[in-house]
Amino acid sequence: MTQKPIKRNASLVAATAVLLGLAVPMTASAAGAEALEWTTCEGTGLDPRQQCATVDVPMDYSDPDGRKIQIAVSRIPSEKPSARRGALLLIPGGPGGSSLQKPSGRGQKLPQQVRDAYDLIGFAPRGMAPSSAVDCGLDSKDLALAGLPWPSPDGSVTESMAAARRMSEACARNGGELLRHISTANEARDLDRVRAALGETKVSAWGVSYGTYVAAVHSRLFPHRTDRIVLDSNDNPDPTRVGRGWLAAFETGVEDNFPEFAKWASEPGNPYRVARRAADVRPLFLRLAERLDREPLPRPGANPAELNGNALRQTMLTNLYDPDDYPTLAKTILAAREGTVPPAPQMPPESLMRNALAVGAGTLCNDVAWPRSAAHYQKGVDESRAKFPLTAGMPRGAMLCAAWPFAPKEPAVRITDRGPSNILLVQNERDVATPLAGARELRRALGDRAVMVTVNSTGHNAYLANGNACGDRTVSRFLATGKRPGSDLYCD
Repeated sequence: MTQKPIKRNASLVAATAVLLGLAVPMTASAAGAEALEWTTCEGTGLDPRQQCATVDVPMDYSDPDGRKIQIAVSRIPSEKPSARRGALLLIPGGPGGSSLQKPSGRGQKLPQQVRDAYDLIGFAPRGMAPSSAVDCGLDSKDLALAGLPWPSPDGSVTESMAAARRMSEACARNGGELLRHISTANEARDLDRVRAALGETKVSAWGVSYGTYVAAVHSRLFPHRTDRIVLDSNDNPDPTRVGRGWLAAFETGVEDNFPEFAKWASEPGNPYRVARRAADVRPLFLRLAERLDREPLPRPGANPAELNGNALRQTMLTNLYDPDDYPTLAKTILAAREGTVPPAPQMPPESLMRNALAVGAGTLCNDVAWPRSAAHYQKGVDESRAKFPLTAGMPRGAMLCAAWPFAPKEPAVRITDRGPSNILLVQNERDVATPLAGARELRRALGDRAVMVTVNSTGHNAYLANGNACGDRTVSRFLATGKRPGSDLYCD
């Protein structure tokens, strides 16, 4: 996007599970023309108050009168109409995530004062079912390891470059015209159409992970249509790299977080203790990954069907998102040392994974052009493996964007300090997916538009998740009252 790597900006199978069982049967009128026609959402596990509709938006904003696509939206209305301020967009991570169920889920963790002040609005971004959807028709093997470009055991990028070509050719063959119009800028434009369809002059937003970049772009393109904006677990907005930079951020993200796992995994009395000293956990992990590179363990029913070195590294990456998931990583390490493997994690249906991966690919590859030279990626992987051995070069590897058949239709949006000062960033100090260093770049780009709360905590997603009480209070107060700290704040 908690946001696991299958819910994260650079990991392209993000948030597919949130789509399970939810349909949006009602077609609404054109954005901004009439009020939406809300209906009860289909599906299980939803708050009975949650309602659903669709908004028609242009597929190509350079041809606004051309073909239309649909954006599925959901809402739970303000719980106290007399206190209602407006609408709060719940902007998901990914790319390839959806917030369609979030009004019934994470939105219900919001304090009562916030739920009174806002209609909670979820949506499935363009390309994500049940919005008008895309699918590249990828093979099962290309859905493995969260779609990340793990190099071969010897560090070669030959196989990942071949996979990039194979996957990009499938997207060109099967993705359809909509795939070419999936981008962060278009998602931001869609959100402004949703705002108009809701009948709101301005909207507030809570963007998480990749959603922070969407919200920042929306605030750049439509600054005077924004009210109170919370950016939670923040991406570096560098317009020359965008998704390439987010992928590379895993290098420092893992280094920031692995020591916390090592301390936990060496505590006396821990039933999943893997070493007697924290200093021993890292070399133990590296030796085990190298052994599995040479001698993978069979893992029937999994994809891939073996626990190799990269599968262990992917397990590490996944479970560093949330300290509550440390036991899963520890159990995998303990089992693999004994030559066995725990059961494979349950994955969403492949159709949902293919949909999410296609949306993620469209976004990452259409936002900015990626280098196409294998030599470029090999050089980066070699440097990364030497400096950051835990991630084995993956963060500088060749995603399918290295062979993407389409050129970006417009430059990536440059985030600036122009616009109202109505943005609050909240950021954990140790975040594997969106490291503090990248959040500081977004803070710098926003200038006087923003205040940043840095939280002394570990894990991805700060507000109402892996942060702390000080950070939560600060964000809740801003959403409810508009009051921000007078300057950047550190929450110990």
